[in-house]
Amino acid sequence: MASNGSLKSSRVDISLPINRPTEKGNWTPELDAKLRAQEASNIQIKGPNALAPEFFPHGKRSLSGIAVRAFCMGWTASIGFVLTALLVYHGSRLWRPCMFLGTLSVFHFLEFYTTAAYNTPIAYVASFLLTNGSQYRQAHTLALIETCITSYFFPGWLARVHSPLIISLGIVMIAVGQGVRSTAMAQAGTNFNHTVQSRKNDGHELVTNGLYAYFRHPSYFGFFWWGIGTQLMLGNTVCFLGYAGILWYFFMKRISHEEKHLIDFFGDDYKAYRARTRIWIPFI
Repeated sequence: MASNGSLKSSRVDISLPINRPTEKGNWTPELDAKLRAQEASNIQIKGPNALAPEFFPHGKRSLSGIAVRAFCMGWTASIGFVLTALLVYHGSRLWRPCMFLGTLSVFHFLEFYTTAAYNTPIAYVASFLLTNGSQYRQAHTLALIETCITSYFFPGWLARVHSPLIISLGIVMIAVGQGVRSTAMAQAGTNFNHTVQSRKNDGHELVTNGLYAYFRHPSYFGFFWWGIGTQLMLGNTVCFLGYAGILWYFFMKRISHEEKHLIDFFGDDYKAYRARTRIWIPFI
């Protein structure tokens, strides 16, 4: 199934052709792994040591670009979590922005890693989702600003209204949301895409096993609750309300748009699947 990580829809089909059989068959993880291996063998160009231009600097699969981003996110996550522990130990409320940066780094790393491991044909530099639209960047920037201001200037107020129970709830929501999203991406394999697909690719199968047997859009479920969980963890009031409203509206519109295409792709099979599953986002 097509899926999301972006707050900005696109009609551009970024999938590569997949070496799938033309006749319809049952999708399995073993078949998916075989197809990814076949596709990987086709990206080489002539010559024993030749590589496609897209792997060189500034290419859409730039190996140097991938390495730099992974390195920076690894260090940001490490420094963020270490500072979080030190600041909590010393009783400083400034652990919140450090924890937020670490959490964001883990999220973006897993977006690329899961795509590269289970959906190799569309693993690009952009799969990190770091350039995920201006609204996405603005939302995280505002959340970081709010938590910095409240943590530094109003630590007493935060101590009264932001209890350890709420912090723990936020962290649990982050962990569950991240786990569900990453697992859903892995289980969908080459059927997953960060953008809504308006045209059915050869071999695109309707995944109904694993998490998809219980969640109709598990990656959306994961991102929605992950996003709200980050704001609970931070104790952000303004951004909590903003995240909840904007994410709900975004997924409501996106799911409605995507399911029209899925009905075109799979017909009665998708209608039956839709009837027996839930999205698990309130009022969608």
